Amino acid sequence: MELPKLAIAALGGTVSMQTSNPGEGVVPMVSGETLLASIPQLTTLARVSVETLGLLPSASLDFEFLLSVLSWAKFQVKQGAVGVVITQGTDTLEEAALFFDYLWPHDAPLVLTGAMRSAAQPGADGPANLLDACRVALAESSRQRGVQVVMNGQIHHARSVRKTDSLALQAFSSPTMGPAGLLLEDRVCYLRPPESRTVLPLPQQTTQKVAMLEASLSADTLLLENILDLGYDGLVIAGFGAGHVSEKWAAKIESIAEKIPVIIATRTGSGSTARASYGFMGGEMDLIHKGVSMAGFLCPRKARILLWLLIGCQQLDELGQYLTDGTTL
Repeated sequence: MELPKLAIAALGGTVSMQTSNPGEGVVPMVSGETLLASIPQLTTLARVSVETLGLLPSASLDFEFLLSVLSWAKFQVKQGAVGVVITQGTDTLEEAALFFDYLWPHDAPLVLTGAMRSAAQPGADGPANLLDACRVALAESSRQRGVQVVMNGQIHHARSVRKTDSLALQAFSSPTMGPAGLLLEDRVCYLRPPESRTVLPLPQQTTQKVAMLEASLSADTLLLENILDLGYDGLVIAGFGAGHVSEKWAAKIESIAEKIPVIIATRTGSGSTARASYGFMGGEMDLIHKGVSMAGFLCPRKARILLWLLIGCQQLDELGQYLTDGTTL
């Protein structure tokens, strides 16, 4: 019986990092082919093709590059791959996963993974995470689930996963929702069934700019006052609590929302924005009245990606629907 075909792309990140000389910091230098050699047992599970598409720290990834990776991944499925795995740095892993999820049209799984310890460190977690990600990508139960992140023996959906620790092995979690599944021994075990997905068309433009600001105690309004003059096409604000800002910010936001879309998310790291609880100036009811959209469970970083994509594919009128869907992750 012929083994299934699996495609792997390496983009860089900690999972690919080594040091040239003792005492120097690690940098991306380990190719996808070398990563694959660290998990020889995978050859008993699939016919694997691997390509190194980049050797970048994930902070240096951008939307244009991710679109080229998406095109590569789609081509692998057309060529017969039953699943696709992408390795990259963890700093922007949650954002890249959501970016892909909004644009991934296939039933075949697209799985992202990385590492918290470099290949130069004892106990490097990259090989284990890569093998787990490959098992998830090959599992029949992973189909129709969109894009998932596999780290530290857990499976997280792209919409709910967040990096919640800077250095720990257990850096990724899905606040409120919990993981979508687990790796138990050699088995892929899902904790809930697949959910319906709506896929966006590819953006027709990629030059749009979406700003993201965070509300903070006694913050001035200088950046807000210049958002429009700076040429931004959208604005996301990481608001206090359930989606709140100061009175001064609320006054400035009203005039901005008349010109460009504005989304308010919560900066707390967990939970949803409110819609009908707080009526003070700068509260969510006041902001909604001023034309602002509330992000629901989408964190500020993911709300910015959604807004960038909707502007790019000229479906901004669907923003409210996508944010409503986001409350049922």
